[in-house]
Amino acid sequence: MQRMLILLLFAALFTAIPLAAQTTTDPSVVSSAPKFDPVRNPAMDLDSAVAIAKSSNKRILLDVGGEWCKWCHFLDKFFDTNQDAADFLHANFVVVKVNFSKENKNEDFLSRYPKVAGYPHFFVLDTDGKFLYSQDTGALENGSKENPGHDHDKVLAFLTPRAKPTK
Repeated sequence: MQRMLILLLFAALFTAIPLAAQTTTDPSVVSSAPKFDPVRNPAMDLDSAVAIAKSSNKRILLDVGGEWCKWCHFLDKFFDTNQDAADFLHANFVVVKVNFSKENKNEDFLSRYPKVAGYPHFFVLDTDGKFLYSQDTGALENGSKENPGHDHDKVLAFLTPRAKPTK
């Protein structure tokens, strides 16, 4: 009986965790990677990110976009295929994906930050979740028509000088 109760409790807990959150084992990624999930609550994800950022002395990177956005997929592919950039990102930032789509624009949450001209877009926050700066990822693209994507050196240059919080 006790064993059955434990199994039921474990099953209830497991199914309460959004499936998207189960797609990554990296503790520096709070929300679903590489998916933008319209049902996630970015405010709750940010609260979790702040707790992780404080304990690990990392900044927070809000990655705003949607599954509809081809450049969001290019950016995800960039980190999938450039392990050094992905390792650097996760060593220095807690990543929160914030969905923006017709299903859920997350307008209340995004109203805290400067207006976004295009997607994907980055907002960098300090360990306490305070806004530091905004980055249009279009400036990080490689400019290639044959093989569009993001430029390795530009992405690392964006991440590197601002990676560690100053105390």
